Amino acid sequence: MYEPTHLRTFLSVAQTLSFTQAARRLGLRQSTVSQHVRRLEEAAGRQLFARDTHSVELTEDGEAMLGFARRILDVHEQAAQFFTGTRLRGRLRFGASEDFVLTRLPEILERFRQEHPEVDLELTVELSGTLHEQLAEGRLDLVLAKRRPEDPRPDPHRLVWQDELVWIGAPGLRLDPHRPVPLIVYPPPGITRDLALRALEREGRQWRIVCSSGSLNGLLAAARAGLGVMVHARGLIPPGLVRMPERAGLPEPGSVDFVVVHGRRRPSAQGAADALAAAILAGGDRLHRGGQG
Repeated sequence: MYEPTHLRTFLSVAQTLSFTQAARRLGLRQSTVSQHVRRLEEAAGRQLFARDTHSVELTEDGEAMLGFARRILDVHEQAAQFFTGTRLRGRLRFGASEDFVLTRLPEILERFRQEHPEVDLELTVELSGTLHEQLAEGRLDLVLAKRRPEDPRPDPHRLVWQDELVWIGAPGLRLDPHRPVPLIVYPPPGITRDLALRALEREGRQWRIVCSSGSLNGLLAAARAGLGVMVHARGLIPPGLVRMPERAGLPEPGSVDFVVVHGRRRPSAQGAADALAAAILAGGDRLHRGGQG
């Protein structure tokens, strides 16, 4: 009843909330993406997206289809693996950005390990800039990390989603406009650190670093204590912190891409890397849309 190709396209649109971004991710024309969604809606007899010229949102039926689509594709993949007799093996060195410490990435990794028990998965959690460096040096096989939209695009890479960066802090935190902005940041080569400093310097705002830590939990402890503000992806705002209001007068820090990037293709890791990348892309909405729940 439901074509796997149409379901994969639906999931990509649901994760990006953009037909254009979904088309880039899948390597399809935008008209083909629209056609796949239309055919899935016809098969379901329900409207899955509410869309106009400015926005795309899931309908209530679209939210329900998310769970069904993932389960259908999971079973489809399991059947294909069973009847082709392929079993993935080998050592996979996977790097994930600190941003995903508090998301549901562990659920995706746990499911991957259950489906591919003969893959030795080695996880490295680091700053995005460090992960990209280790990938280029051949020390990792696959990375899930941030990337500035203007940075050279790694090859091969897949866009998981693009997110706006916002300033966050403790509820009720007030900034004195006459004093330097108190910053909570990752150490270099942190991408959000760089974007925060550049945004403040463009506006001529003075700043001072009140906390620097390579651990997301360390940054969150400082932010929840009201020591200062930090730049963070809007879709990943942690519990206990809120977006700073416009009256704080902080400049827009821009946006980031969250991407899955392959390293040098080691034959022993290629199949496992492809499978994990596919699992992350299929479950991308769990990482940011309600990912903290």
